[in-house]
Amino acid sequence: MLNIFTLANGRLVQEEIESLEELSRFQPIWVDLESPSLEEKRWIKQYYGLSIPEDAMDEDIEESARFYEEDNGELHIRSDFLIADEDDPRTVRVAFILNQHNNHLKSRGVLFSIHDEDVPVFRLLRMRARRAPGLIEDAKEVLLKLFDADAEYSADTLEEIYDQLEKAGKQVLSGDVTDAMAGEVLGAIARQEDLNGRIRRNVMDTRRAVSFMMRSKMLNAEQFEEARQILRDIDSLDSHTAFLFDKINFLMDATVGFININQNKIIKIFSVASVALLPPTLIASLYGMNFQYMPELSQKWGYPYALSLMVASALVPMWYFRRRGWLK
Repeated sequence: MLNIFTLANGRLVQEEIESLEELSRFQPIWVDLESPSLEEKRWIKQYYGLSIPEDAMDEDIEESARFYEEDNGELHIRSDFLIADEDDPRTVRVAFILNQHNNHLKSRGVLFSIHDEDVPVFRLLRMRARRAPGLIEDAKEVLLKLFDADAEYSADTLEEIYDQLEKAGKQVLSGDVTDAMAGEVLGAIARQEDLNGRIRRNVMDTRRAVSFMMRSKMLNAEQFEEARQILRDIDSLDSHTAFLFDKINFLMDATVGFININQNKIIKIFSVASVALLPPTLIASLYGMNFQYMPELSQKWGYPYALSLMVASALVPMWYFRRRGWLK
């Protein structure tokens, strides 16, 4: 899918391109390619003279090759964007190519973005740019606003993690935690821990990308200050992710502690039963020895007496344990 974005009255306008002729009718500042076909790549090369690298969206590319500037002035940035899907949280690799000396739009340049699937941050920026005139002025502004929206999207996701952990905390700290409930809570906590780790990695990647833009001296004074503000926002997110890791560890330990308590209750029942049944076992062993004349047979009430003595020897320890509160 090939979408281009132009500026009209200070607003970002989206156009879906289905032919090379349509592409030639617009002067975009942003060209977005989602899972581009070979034909769409050919259009980009034919009209803009830009060859999209084959490894543009590779996940195993060397870290040192993710941010660089070509001799012709093209700026290449490969950055990861978070998709906080409840069932399958993941990051999507996006390749950015900033052509600052484009023949078709020399004053503003063109930003090209290539990715395999739709990114929530891109939708967020498109919605904002349509509603707020003057938000974006050139291609570099688009790239900065994307990273700004990415930091805000991460912050929103952290708030959702706070809410989910609060629900899990209420279940754990209620005191009545069954093994089934503990399993559900552990699963929920593990999912939030995974998402929190992805957010931490995502903001680290965004920090590196913004720092590269600042070092490349491509930003004017206003844009440079905006980039510094994005870095400050990212720094504030680091403390939240660290706090969430501590909270997750606490809830994990508390849940595992309740599981151990439930297991100890089961073991305690067996321990009490084994101690309480020890006297009856001893009495039965004594009466079952190979006497010349069996004691319980030499008396009329031998068996009832022996059985009563065994029951009494079991009830006395149970009464004692109950009085001490060991059976609760």
